[in-house]
Amino acid sequence: MKPLILVVDDEPEAVELVEFNLKQAGFKVTTAADGEEALKKAKATLPSLIVLDLMLPEIDGLEVCKLLRRDPTTAAIPIIMLTAKAAEVDRVVGLELGADDYVTKPFSPRELVLRIRKLLQRREGAVEKRETLRFGDLLIDVPKHLATWRGKSFDLTATEFKLLTVLTQRAGRVQSRDALLRDVWEYDSLIDTRTVDTHMRRLREKLGAAAKHLDTVRGVGYRFVE
Repeated sequence: MKPLILVVDDEPEAVELVEFNLKQAGFKVTTAADGEEALKKAKATLPSLIVLDLMLPEIDGLEVCKLLRRDPTTAAIPIIMLTAKAAEVDRVVGLELGADDYVTKPFSPRELVLRIRKLLQRREGAVEKRETLRFGDLLIDVPKHLATWRGKSFDLTATEFKLLTVLTQRAGRVQSRDALLRDVWEYDSLIDTRTVDTHMRRLREKLGAAAKHLDTVRGVGYRFVE
């Protein structure tokens, strides 16, 4: 289950350096060379994290950050700004617009990798370490592999339970079909995404009234809503 990182920079050498080090560290990487491409790729791939340069053609990094935070499908994606602008005012503006961290050029690739890992761990750890998840009448006991609605248990397959658990652990955040294939089925290469749709349909049928928590985001994927 390799996290996907979107690297946005218009300098080919910088992109190559970051991409090489991230892949060496076990991440999957996709890239964009300008702000417009970054917005399209962020919405299409829903990466685990975005490394975003400020000085970009078309749409600058600050505006990209602002637009990503306004869009519900990308609002929760962590952003690390990577830029040559070292002035304190630039850092403050970037963080105020919703960036999670700020790294200035020249930078240590090793430090960037460590910051990315720390940010991802901090973001996922708090929820995913919980052994039980409760949303109203829906209770999910992860160690017992048990999901219940008003005390009545569901007969879920291992894949269906994992799919439900992944969605609930990331409640409120849209999960693309590709991301679910990667995190639930652990497929590194893309296969027919209808696999996800088929399992979601079966899961909804089994959940009955509790299926109200499962939201379809047209053209993107699925989201667990509280």
